[in-house]
Amino acid sequence: MIQFDKFTLANGLRVIVHKDETTPMVAVNVLYDVGARDEEEHRTGFAHLFEHLMFGGSVNIPEYDEPLQMAGGENNAYTTNDFTNYYIQLPKENIETALWLESDRMLSLAFSEKSLEVQRKVVCEEFKEHYINKPYGDAWKHVRELTYTTHPYKWMTIGKELSHIEEAQLGDVKAFFQKHYNPLNAILCVAGDVETEAIKVLVEKWFGNIPSGEKYTRQLPAEPVQTEDRRETITADVPLNALYKTWHIGNRLDNQYHAADIITEVMGSGQSSRMYQELVKEQRLFSNISCYHTGSIDPGIIVVEGKLVEGVAIEDAEAAVDAALKTLQDKGITEEELHKSINRLESMVAFEDMNLLARANNLAFYELLGDADMMNTEMTKYALVTAAEVKEVAREIFRPGNSNTLHYLKQTNEPIAE
Repeated sequence: MIQFDKFTLANGLRVIVHKDETTPMVAVNVLYDVGARDEEEHRTGFAHLFEHLMFGGSVNIPEYDEPLQMAGGENNAYTTNDFTNYYIQLPKENIETALWLESDRMLSLAFSEKSLEVQRKVVCEEFKEHYINKPYGDAWKHVRELTYTTHPYKWMTIGKELSHIEEAQLGDVKAFFQKHYNPLNAILCVAGDVETEAIKVLVEKWFGNIPSGEKYTRQLPAEPVQTEDRRETITADVPLNALYKTWHIGNRLDNQYHAADIITEVMGSGQSSRMYQELVKEQRLFSNISCYHTGSIDPGIIVVEGKLVEGVAIEDAEAAVDAALKTLQDKGITEEELHKSINRLESMVAFEDMNLLARANNLAFYELLGDADMMNTEMTKYALVTAAEVKEVAREIFRPGNSNTLHYLKQTNEPIAE
């Protein structure tokens, strides 16, 4: 059981305090309720661009990393389609350095053409390196655009087009900051050997005078129920043919979420999973294969992806995946598979909770979902899932009309007949 206290400042900043007496370090986590789904379709990549801009200096702090390093701390951040998360870990006696850094950039970034240009170049290079020049780098661009027709999950976190970042204007960037990076749209979690009352005083000191900003009300277009299977084939300079298949599932708080998670554990999580054993080891159709879900807050997807063994026809590989899923729909999973999956998930959670930063991150995330205490009740929901429920959910998800298939084929350079 993870113990914590919660309070909210007058400006709307939600604060979670988690006490851990076993560590001399403290974790300070700031989660902003803004991700790639909150961007306009003709201006994507802004949430990820801000992940970089937030380290470019603020009103009173020209170099973000310098004072943090002097205080013995380290930091990082990541962006998803749903939210952006910034975190710091440092010795607890220097906690005010972390609160000063986070509050100053929440109050106001030091926007300048120079800062924007520097970070724009960094993000553009990242886009080219990972999504244009890397083998299979654009696979998820195709997968998302094939799977989502309406919801903003149809573009990647880094953005839909490189040009959106290349053409980003300072005015657009400032407007995005003012809309999303304010106390009303943030959750602060402080974890370590700290007292709640002392943290209240410090948080009030550093964040209390920041204007609350306007409440952002998310009104995203819902993805229509898919009724027809969709397919696409592309060719690229890659070493092996690859198969990507997706199916729509419910949102993060949907009743089917935990059963869907168990399905991915049984079917394609690790070398003991069904698909790895059957399609990699026994039938030797794939060199590797995995099954997972996106875990997104809005309705997400289950994904099967794998690289084929050289010489295997992609139609045969896809038919084997479909057959494995048909067996799941017809026969379900065994009690042994159910309990093994739940035990593995429980072990993963327990291992993650050993890390102070992970705890702070997760408390903020569950608070974003609705209540930080959901972190303590999550595993009980898995324990309630039955094998019969898994079979029923598998039939709902892998129904005809709900699949999207991408054949990602390597180019063939066969000589042209004269």
